[in-house]
Amino acid sequence: MELPLDHFRLIGVSPSATSEEILRAFQLRLDKTPEEGFTYEVLSQRAELLRLTADLLTDIDSRREYENQLLNGASGLELSSNREVAGLILLWESGSPKEAFKIARKALQPPQTPALGSSREADLTLLAALSARDAAIQEQEKRFYSNSADFLQDGIQVLQRMGKLGELRKNLEEDLASLLPYRILDLLSKDLNDYDSHKKGLSMLENLIIKRGGLEGKNKSEYNNYLNQQEFEVFFQQIKPFLTVQEQIDLFLELQKRGSIEAGFLAFLSLTAIGFSRRKPEKLLEARKILKKLNFAGLDSMPLIGCLDLLLADVEQSLARFLSSSDEKLIDWLNSYPGEKLEAICIFCKNWLENDVLVGYRDIDMQSIDLDSWFEDREIQEFIEKLEKKSNRLTLKTKFQYQPKFDSKESIKDSELNSDNREEGKLPLPGGFRGNEEQFTEESNNSEEIITKKSVDLYKYAKEKITELKFVFRETLENNRILDVSPYLIYFYAFLILFSFGIGVGVLRNNFKKPIEDKVKIDNSLIKKQDSNIFKKDLIKEGKKQFQDKSRLSFSEKNYNTSFQVKRLTAPSPSLEQLKYLINTWLYQKSNLLAGKSDVDISQIVKNNLISRLTKERQDDIQKGIYKNINTNIEKIELLSQTASRIAVSVELKYTEKIFKTNGDFINETTFTPFLKVKYILGVSNKSWKLVDYISGV
Repeated sequence: MELPLDHFRLIGVSPSATSEEILRAFQLRLDKTPEEGFTYEVLSQRAELLRLTADLLTDIDSRREYENQLLNGASGLELSSNREVAGLILLWESGSPKEAFKIARKALQPPQTPALGSSREADLTLLAALSARDAAIQEQEKRFYSNSADFLQDGIQVLQRMGKLGELRKNLEEDLASLLPYRILDLLSKDLNDYDSHKKGLSMLENLIIKRGGLEGKNKSEYNNYLNQQEFEVFFQQIKPFLTVQEQIDLFLELQKRGSIEAGFLAFLSLTAIGFSRRKPEKLLEARKILKKLNFAGLDSMPLIGCLDLLLADVEQSLARFLSSSDEKLIDWLNSYPGEKLEAICIFCKNWLENDVLVGYRDIDMQSIDLDSWFEDREIQEFIEKLEKKSNRLTLKTKFQYQPKFDSKESIKDSELNSDNREEGKLPLPGGFRGNEEQFTEESNNSEEIITKKSVDLYKYAKEKITELKFVFRETLENNRILDVSPYLIYFYAFLILFSFGIGVGVLRNNFKKPIEDKVKIDNSLIKKQDSNIFKKDLIKEGKKQFQDKSRLSFSEKNYNTSFQVKRLTAPSPSLEQLKYLINTWLYQKSNLLAGKSDVDISQIVKNNLISRLTKERQDDIQKGIYKNINTNIEKIELLSQTASRIAVSVELKYTEKIFKTNGDFINETTFTPFLKVKYILGVSNKSWKLVDYISGV
């Protein structure tokens, strides 16, 4: 047998070692024999091989001749059959367990199978098990978890075939079971072109979840000892982004059939994600159907169903859902919102899609959520029209356009929820939804002409009248500017009037003799609605003033002049103080950039996606002609979870933000009392910890 190692590796020294170093290494290897249970015979042969190697390398002439052989291309050691097992043990000890396992496994197979019950059989079987375990450990250290599992499985098969070492086989089986989550992650993270690996990973994931009793882990299984519920949830969050949206739908629907309520909720989110991202509104109907049937304790489903109703253009039903919510904070937010409720639920829906729905899928990467393009899509419009005809209802179809306002000092909309979504320090929406407050306005389309046929369908008639009223009210808003209210409510009122008017028209529609424009009358009730809106405008102004007074600083403003230097955090298990310094550095450098001060490279402590978001926010502020002065102070930091590659902490911040025009004019001020709660997530990248993401209000 030829072993793939030389005399220097066999005894454990470098080729430049002196005779004294060789003798010292020889004595150490001789004294430190394996304690795993090898026979006396093979250990004696091991000692003899070490002695022969030491003699060769300490003799000047013999060593010179051997080194010349190596220089001329000689490799490996030829061993006689009675010393093969001893040589394999030394190969295993030299740090080559993979090679030792492969040779030992081959030696145990026909036609080389040793005599049953012989010492050679016992030694080779033990060596195969030990080298398989060490080979698996080596592969794990390289993060080749699938390869690691292969070595363990092969080692288990050898022991099963030989019928020996039952305790050691049990240890290998436990190692294999504990490796399962890493194997799944390894297989699913491979390129999608590696279809077999991805399919195998999906199958293993589904079997793991089923054995555990669903996502909730209701059953006791062999995996509970290695993956408790908290660890499983962390693992599943790591796995999820490697699955496509359709794979997640299939998985969650199957798990829901088996009784998993959490899987039902995730199926609802996945169906919503594919429906919105792929422009498939029928998937939204499926999602709504699932959510309505869920009996999820503590889940307030009304706002979520309301978001689906909004996307399906049922504005009235959507608003009713929101107002039926059991979340008092959400209701308070809606009632105190400095604008119309329709505008508020549009913001809520946009942020919900961005932060909770369209994340965690391998094949969905939407940089921004555009409700305008959703409602302008021809297929969406056709689907909604068919839905309207089927349900015999008329729906107001709305288009949305972002228009920031800084003309009026009374407007505080952009200052409350400015710029980048999920940004810490921005007013969080109740119920855990964060995001960017945008002002949506109705864009009228005056290209449609009023149909003046004598006989007309009620539905088409109402639709055309809405278009006409949009044009009329647009003229009023642009020319007179007498109402400082959202156009949504005006169009909504117009729709209600038309709907009521249409009931009467329905009775007489077969007798239309005059052109339609002669039939349309905007009576005094609409004027009363406008008067009501003027009164409501005054209430909104007063509410804004109270909101601003309430939002004044409730803590002493601290000088934020401490210069936090950008320092890489390389500690394997960083302390809370080190994490606090990193987060403070991020907050300090971020505030400098948003204030228009010097720009510092923070890529050593922050991932590129956050840097891009921060840069975009500053560019948006420049276009708006504003800058921000932000003061923060970390009052409390608490560790939520920690692994070798991920850390989550909860931070309580004292936070105040002032917005100024470029010329220095003060616009608005926002503060959080007593504090703003932010969850920060850090991960390992290039052997150092970096800020990956954060969620405000959690």
